[in-house]
Amino acid sequence: MSEMLIFWLVLLIVAIVVEVLTMGLTTIWFAGGTLVAILAAMLHLPIWLQIILFAGVSLTLLFFTRPVAVKYFNRDRIKTNVESMVGRQAVVTGEIDNIQGIGQVTLSGQEWSARSTDEKVRIPVGSVVNVVSVSGVKLIVRPDEQMQKLNLQGEKEQIPEPVSVLQMEEMESRDQEQ
Repeated sequence: MSEMLIFWLVLLIVAIVVEVLTMGLTTIWFAGGTLVAILAAMLHLPIWLQIILFAGVSLTLLFFTRPVAVKYFNRDRIKTNVESMVGRQAVVTGEIDNIQGIGQVTLSGQEWSARSTDEKVRIPVGSVVNVVSVSGVKLIVRPDEQMQKLNLQGEKEQIPEPVSVLQMEEMESRDQEQ
């Protein structure tokens, strides 16, 4: 066996082992390039051509098939922590004004500092906003369009005050007594 064939076989094994350990869909593409390089080595093609084939096939697989594979393999992935905030709605509890550097929202019972996506827009207390992204410990938000339409029509939605379980049980027992 030629030295390059052994080199490509070792590289193939390393790429597969790293992929199995990390499941990051990164080194599997280089394993594909290595397979082509192994075939080139078996045909006794020059080393420079083996390297070019390895690089070309690996990069082609990486750039053209990885996005599709990531989309399908990560479909059921559950977002955790901060990335789960993006796309959710929050209620403004402290006016958001980027120029003054102030703003606060409540999301899932937690208080967050917030900034608007638009520097010129001030968002008043009680507004419903959509979380667009997270920057450090601040949520980047924009006003919810549907809620703004309701407010413009004069149909303000009443946001209920938070109640404890004990308060809910008391209200239920009062309702049952009546």
